[in-house]
Amino acid sequence: MATASVAVETYGHGRHMCAEAAMGHNRRLEAAEVRVRRGPTPEVFFEKRLDNSRLVKSDDPQRKRDIRNFAVAAMIFFALCMTYTLQHFRSIEFGYRVEAQKQQLEQLNEQYRQLSLTEAQLTQPERMDRMARQMGLDTPQPGQFVTTNLTDETSGSPMLALVAEPNTASNPEQDIP
Repeated sequence: MATASVAVETYGHGRHMCAEAAMGHNRRLEAAEVRVRRGPTPEVFFEKRLDNSRLVKSDDPQRKRDIRNFAVAAMIFFALCMTYTLQHFRSIEFGYRVEAQKQQLEQLNEQYRQLSLTEAQLTQPERMDRMARQMGLDTPQPGQFVTTNLTDETSGSPMLALVAEPNTASNPEQDIP
């Protein structure tokens, strides 16, 4: 049997009624429907007082194994994430180092270029000649400029200093007894 609900505005013979009366009528109809569904036997409920304070939960080995496996999987995942993070940050750090060394290399190349220009300016023959003339030096006469050979021509190894005996005929100061 379906529940019949009453509209708030009309009831029965077209009379107007208030909302409380309509709700009361609906409650009565629902209670009658529940009695019809239940049948003639009344329901009796007894209150049970249970004392579970002495009960101890037993260990479940399957659950322990599942929790242990989950914990190991979580630790492995965490270790992999941390390894990835460490590699990522190290690659960023190495990138900064490479950029710093590139800048340092550029600065050193610029400094080398400046020093090469300065060397080229300082070693110009015209400049050296002009400075020598200002100091009172003159161009060397033929035979005045002597080059030394510091390597032995036969073996190619450096030569040791040799002491030569002075020529007594050419040196008049040594002739005096």
